[in-house]
This record gives sequence, C-alpha cells and structure tokens, in this order.
Amino acid sequence: MTTITARPDAVPTLPDKPSRLHRPLVAVSIGLAVMTLVGIGGALFDDRILIGHPIWMKPLKFAISLGIYCITLAWMLSLQTKARRLGWWMGTVVAVGVAAEMVLIAGQVVVRGRQLHFNVSTPTDQLIHNIMATTIYLVWAAVLVIAIQLLFDKPGDRALRWSIRLALGTTLGGMLLGNLMFRVTPAQEQEAAEAGKQLHFGSHSVGVEDGGAGMPITGWSTDGGDLRIGHFLGVHALQAIPLLAVGLVLLARRFPVLRPEGARTALVFVGSASYAGLIWLVTWQAQRGESLVHPSGTTLTLAGSWLGATVLLSVLVLCRRRRTSLVSTPFR
Repeated sequence: MTTITARPDAVPTLPDKPSRLHRPLVAVSIGLAVMTLVGIGGALFDDRILIGHPIWMKPLKFAISLGIYCITLAWMLSLQTKARRLGWWMGTVVAVGVAAEMVLIAGQVVVRGRQLHFNVSTPTDQLIHNIMATTIYLVWAAVLVIAIQLLFDKPGDRALRWSIRLALGTTLGGMLLGNLMFRVTPAQEQEAAEAGKQLHFGSHSVGVEDGGAGMPITGWSTDGGDLRIGHFLGVHALQAIPLLAVGLVLLARRFPVLRPEGARTALVFVGSASYAGLIWLVTWQAQRGESLVHPSGTTLTLAGSWLGATVLLSVLVLCRRRRTSLVSTPFR
C-alpha cells in the first residue's frame, strides 16, 4: 500500500468546516450578542454614571469580550479528535460560568447601580463578589482541562495545533493577571480604618484612584497605570495567536516561503513569544503607575527592543527557510 504525503511546498489549507460547534458556548455567544445590542441601547439612552463612567459600559464591554471568547472556544472544541465528551463538559462549565457572570454583572451594575468589582461594603455586595470570584476560577479550571486535552490532541496542521496550545496557555496566564488588581490601596486602608471594616478591596488603577480620566470605550486610565490592559491582552490571546496561524495560511497562497509547516510553526512561536512579551511590557508599565498613552523613555526603549526582536526573529525564520529551499531545489 502506497502512502501519499503532502509535498513540502504544497499550498496549505485551513481545517474543514467543523461538523458541530459546542452548542452551549454558541448559545451563550448568541445571548451575549443580544446583550451587546441591549448595552448599546442602554449606553445611548441611559445617562446614569457609576464611578465616573456610563453605567452600561461595563456590561457592554464584558458582553463583547466574553461573547468572542466563547465562540472561539466553541471553534477550538470542534477541532478535538480525542476525549470529546470531556471537552464538551468542560466547555459547558465555561458556558454556564460565563452566563452566570454576565447575570451578576448586569444585576449588580445596571439593576442595583452598585460597584461590582472590589466592592464588599454590604453583605449582598460581598456575596456577589464571592460568587463572581468562584465562578471565574471554575471557568479557569475548565479552560485548563481543555488546554491539557489539546496539548495531546492533533487538530489541523502543526502550525495551527501549536497556535491553539500557545493561545490557551497564554489566555490562562492572562486570566490570572486579574489577581494583581486585588490589593488594598492606601485610600481603602484609610476608608477601612474610619469605617471599622473593609468596604472595598482592590483596584485596577495604579497611582490614581479608579474612576478618573480614561480612554474612550475601554476606559483605561490616562492619568496612571491600568492593570486591565495586560489582563485584556492575555485573555484575548485566545483569538490573536490562532488568527496569526490562519493569516500565515492565507499569506502562503501568495508567498511560497510560508508554505512549509516548519516555517509557519516557527513564526507562530515567534508571534506567541512576542505577544507574551507585550503582555509583560504593558503590565510592568501599569505596575509603575504609568499610563499607556504617556510612556516614559524607559518604556519606549523596551517597546522598541521588543519590536526589533520580533522583526529580527521573524526575518531569520524566513531567511533560513529560503536558504533551505534554494539548497534543496535541483539545478535545471
């Protein structure tokens, strides 16, 4: 029996259309899309303000972010070839956890008009805070199981497989970066001393109080550091890194140097390392109380080094592949 193998310079293709996406995750994504439309309407017609920002912005941003997260995870689970039942259950845990989280966000912020994160000032606020934290860790644990599964699975070609594995690993780390926000600030210590109990616990801003001047839509601080930036980038590595792999497949149709799996896989590793470096850079910048839009000379120097290293490594991968192709090509 003759085994037919793909030529190294064959044009790569994307995986076949999945037969079935994870239905609970898709259902939650659809629900969050509806919530996004409701949030846009609320932002246009409800002029209430909470901690310096329109009251609908938090549920709106979470609906968009979590909706994209869920549909991406549904796609990844559709590529599984092993232990699909376990993957289905873990995906369902994520779907239920995300749905519960959005109910708590909308209920606490829009309905009750109360601060969601870091708020333990009343028994109800503390209960909601604790349920949120427990739900997030359950979702994290379920994604960890999925990441371990796909570490030993082989969906798609090598570049796509590694992009999914690296994306899941990076998103798990990005989710954990949220823990940096749960540190009592000096103002909260003083507040607790005056009240005789802890009312608020943590902050996403560094060097300034939450609720100050912020960037449009994201609300990231323009006066001080903001730990949400690194957390956001880390969570959405789930889309960014696989999109790199898909983009390389599309570019390979025009540029033959990208057709071999080895070249695209190496570039996925370079891109993933670069993305992780970017997450570290913006997190380090925030921890120093420095706004993203007002970088210091030190930050700009490191950003330039990060960009230069990314470009250099990418060029080296492509040059090495081109030399290999020239050596292996017979003279005509």
